[in-house]
Amino acid sequence: LSVFFHFQNMHQEDFRNATEGTRNSSDSSSAFVHSSTMSAILVTVYSVAFAGGGIGSITMSFVLLKMSTLSVTTTAIINLVVVHSLLLFTVPFRLHYYVKKKWVFDMSFCKMVSAMVHIHMYLTFVFYVITLVIRWLIFFRRKDKVEFYRKLHAIAASAAVWVFVMVFGVPLFYFEYGRSGLYNSTTCFKFHKELQHRSVKALNYTLIVTVALISCVLLGLQILILVKVARKFSTSLCSHQEFWAQIKNLIFIWVIIIWFLPYHLFRAYYIQHVSDIDQLESYNEVFLSLTALSCLDLLSFMLSGS
Repeated sequence: LSVFFHFQNMHQEDFRNATEGTRNSSDSSSAFVHSSTMSAILVTVYSVAFAGGGIGSITMSFVLLKMSTLSVTTTAIINLVVVHSLLLFTVPFRLHYYVKKKWVFDMSFCKMVSAMVHIHMYLTFVFYVITLVIRWLIFFRRKDKVEFYRKLHAIAASAAVWVFVMVFGVPLFYFEYGRSGLYNSTTCFKFHKELQHRSVKALNYTLIVTVALISCVLLGLQILILVKVARKFSTSLCSHQEFWAQIKNLIFIWVIIIWFLPYHLFRAYYIQHVSDIDQLESYNEVFLSLTALSCLDLLSFMLSGS
């Protein structure tokens, strides 16, 4: 009889452990907020960005190696290759998470992977603006290109931007990002609780307004330049190189408007209603993933002969 009760207790304990394991597994899967459709969209977008961005970065690297001089525009493109490469390094880890629905790496690494999308977006935006301003200076000064007097100047200018990011941007993301709330160790890219702080909201709103205003100014100036060129070469507009050079400038502006601006406009709505609608978190991730498609810009430059 004692043997019978012993086996019965063992059976009950095994059943309890199995039930707890199932519950823990269920809790772990429920912590993954994205539906199958959203996961498929995220996997598709990041896969396209990884493939196209990788091809564009490698191809552009070979082209840049053949250049003997460093113009300001060329220096900006080199920095774009570096920025895109850093993002592309983290993309496989994102894809693994969206497919497996579970984060198996360290949480500090999750923060880095999560922050890299934002760092990539704003650094790309900065280099776009620098490139456009330089190309407009070339247009108004009637020069073929603006070159650094020494390669050291190009390195120093690029280093200044990167030092600013490393000193102010990276520590801010690493030490403050995901610090406020308790997050499940098996989930990643889910740091919405930070938005409860006024300082974080204020920073987000500042970035939204800044990106939106600069985007409108860039588009407005480019349209004015195109109108000026059209008036000057009205009889044979399409045969002039200057016209097509300004058309190519639109590549930078369209990338900003199509891939960056929608995320920021939606972000304003997301900040206000993140606690009210659960599905908004998935929508925010999808809009954020679209910013990674800016990695295709180098491939578009190559295909368009820019």
